[in-house]
Amino acid sequence: MTIKALILAAGYGTRMRPLTEHTPKPLLKAGGRALIEYTIEGLVKAGLRELVINHAWLGEQIEAALGDGSRYGAVIRYSAEREPLETAGGIRQALPLLAQDDSEDFEFIVTNGDVYCEYDYSQLLEHRLAPAELAHVLLTDNPDHNPAGDFLLYDDGRVRTKPLIQGTAMTAGQARVMTFSGIGRYRSSMFSKLPAGAYPLAPVLRKAMDQGAVTGQALDATWLDIGTVDRLQALDRMLQSPH
Repeated sequence: MTIKALILAAGYGTRMRPLTEHTPKPLLKAGGRALIEYTIEGLVKAGLRELVINHAWLGEQIEAALGDGSRYGAVIRYSAEREPLETAGGIRQALPLLAQDDSEDFEFIVTNGDVYCEYDYSQLLEHRLAPAELAHVLLTDNPDHNPAGDFLLYDDGRVRTKPLIQGTAMTAGQARVMTFSGIGRYRSSMFSKLPAGAYPLAPVLRKAMDQGAVTGQALDATWLDIGTVDRLQALDRMLQSPH
């Protein structure tokens, strides 16, 4: 069974203007390389060589820059969006490209093309979802720009939404409020019945969490959300500095 990976690259990158007015955010450079190249190389190193990239804003530049993926040791296919479909909508559209043979319900990995992460994706590649599991996501310590976090990670590996425990006792052991890294392994049935068009990921994840169908783990690697020009410049300095 060949697991494929989807790299999300369809956003407008509005917080990165003016840099993204003529360049899609995943092609912005740090350390002399485009952000998305670090993601591609991390996936290929882990054995994930069948990649799908969704794109919208200036997507033709992404295809021209990365080509068929052969120079990275990968096979890249593209899911072009006329308008950004948000994360869940983009995943839904890309499902035919992520499918495994004739499997009706298959697993795949999703990550971002506009962050910097040193995670070893082979760990996620080896994680098989349990029959009742719809997603396994990676969470990171809350960065300064997201101090309130996104979800709760319990000691037993379950991931829940924060409102579920407000004013009530925790019932699954101690939990940590953490930030969603955007990296996860999913089952296709989580998205296949979504309505066509733009659809965010958060409500899809929360629904699955309410069903007890989402597990997770803490990300044990450097992860940086390159959401502003200042953060891009800081990453560039980090990658250029001698180690």
